[in-house]
Amino acid sequence: MTGDRKFFVGGNWKMNGTKAEIAVIAKFMKTGPLSPNTEVVVGCPQCYLGYSREHLPANVGVAAQNCYKAAKGAFTGEVSPGMIKDLGCEWVILGHSERRNVFGESDQLISEKIGFALSEGLKVIPCFGEQLAERESGRTKEVVFAQLSAMKPNITDWSKVVLAYEPVWAIGTGLTASPAQAQEVHAQLRQWLRDNVSEEVANSTRIIYGGSVTAGTCKELASQPDIDGFLVGGASLKPEFVAIINAQQ
Repeated sequence: MTGDRKFFVGGNWKMNGTKAEIAVIAKFMKTGPLSPNTEVVVGCPQCYLGYSREHLPANVGVAAQNCYKAAKGAFTGEVSPGMIKDLGCEWVILGHSERRNVFGESDQLISEKIGFALSEGLKVIPCFGEQLAERESGRTKEVVFAQLSAMKPNITDWSKVVLAYEPVWAIGTGLTASPAQAQEVHAQLRQWLRDNVSEEVANSTRIIYGGSVTAGTCKELASQPDIDGFLVGGASLKPEFVAIINAQQ
């Protein structure tokens, strides 16, 4: 990773957590110590966003795991960017593979949600990545470039975006892309930004890796030049999350 891109570690709690469990997470996050050279953001279940913001250290950002593309209205079960901000949170994770593959969200819907969240002042972690069959058939580049291309028209401010590449076959499976596999895709993604957005955006945008990242795998992944951090699932619920945050030390 180059020096002008601050290392970024996101935690995605998914549908996990109670007040008691969040208090335990807050305690080990406060104990740390967390590297001052890493920006840290955790994605909480929507109902605990306010509680998490109150209890986590002030230097840890809090993200919603989803939001809708409207400010208010008849959208039962959804939350708006304004509601997220009203709870003191500045981030949202959008387009996670589970939103795409379990709940059927399309590239177009995800793109529209990214655009609206940015317009409302949230910072966004858009997720994208290929499934196992797509990787095995040599379609990784085709799939991830198509997902990026769908997002691009609605990304108005790249400085508010942290791209999360998550090979779907490595999420929650214990399988991790090798550092060389992950670096290869990250380098291709950065070249895509160079070719389709600008040299400046390619050099400054953080591209983080997600997919069964653990304390054991994080250091070697973090040493790759185009891997600017991680989006961490299960390990973000455990004390080893601190070691992942400090992967560059």
